[in-house]
Amino acid sequence: MHPTFPLLKATDFPAIQRKKLDTLQVNLGYKCNQSCLHCHVGAGPNRKEMMDADTIDAVLAVLARRHVQTLDLTGGAPELNPGFRSLVVRARALGVRVIDRCNLTILSEPGQEGLAEFLAAHQVEVTASLPCYSPANVDRQRGDGVFERSIAGLRQLNALGYGQASHPERVLNLVYNPQGPSLPPPQEALEADYKRELLAHFGIRFNQLFALTNMPVQRFGSTLVSQGGFAAYMQLLRSAYRADNLDTVMCRTLISVDWQGQLYDCDFNQMLGMASPWPGSQPARVEDLLTLDVSGQAIATADHCYGCTAGQGSSCGGALEDKEPMASLADPN
Repeated sequence: MHPTFPLLKATDFPAIQRKKLDTLQVNLGYKCNQSCLHCHVGAGPNRKEMMDADTIDAVLAVLARRHVQTLDLTGGAPELNPGFRSLVVRARALGVRVIDRCNLTILSEPGQEGLAEFLAAHQVEVTASLPCYSPANVDRQRGDGVFERSIAGLRQLNALGYGQASHPERVLNLVYNPQGPSLPPPQEALEADYKRELLAHFGIRFNQLFALTNMPVQRFGSTLVSQGGFAAYMQLLRSAYRADNLDTVMCRTLISVDWQGQLYDCDFNQMLGMASPWPGSQPARVEDLLTLDVSGQAIATADHCYGCTAGQGSSCGGALEDKEPMASLADPN
């Protein structure tokens, strides 16, 4: 895999600082039952990295001490961590909102029986990746048969009340990523398309669609380098920069925790190994949050940050604001 950090390190991205911490995004490990092209983590079935029980305990201590509102669980497939269900139960007992970034096919993976029912019972918010409502496009990006299994997972969640008006506490959001080096179309219009097509053809309902920009790191960034499109994609991100997105980028209020318990300003910085420029140990660890107030601290930036501020903006919660359709480059795949 081609390293992308050397291509991103030199930057003129504006300096930004943190606000009050309200979200802890925890990467429970890089193991996944899929290997997607757009994956900025480089996750896959052969990855061995996994958060241990002591680090999970430290995460829970921070949630309790700092009164963090949201625990955002990611991976890999976070559900493959043996401590996933215990973490969810204990976090919900603290009154913390829990998000599971689910790839949907994990719901039918051997060994994950009862997972959907578990998520529903504990009112876990499911944010599920579905890069298109077209079977061919999804399978092209994520592998043969993934669309069919994803639809089966969505139907299972719908049957449990997810995405249904009758169960507002069971939230189901979908995530869209472009197929290649282009910016997402306006989120509001795309959400309407998804809702129309998924309901008409598959009877599926969901709450919101999040349109995310592909970041030029790990597997996607390496593919751009291999195919000679890295510089052009970076120019696309830079040319679509909007300063008004700076106030609401996710790193203002979110801290990313890697599988070893080390802290980063966001998940993308974690994948690039960009430690947060905070006082104390470097890199800081999750235990440091028991005493460290990060409000007002500087945020580590590089050129990939233009991906979060381009056009309508992009964060773990989707677009920062809806704008006109974005320009695109030729798909390298």
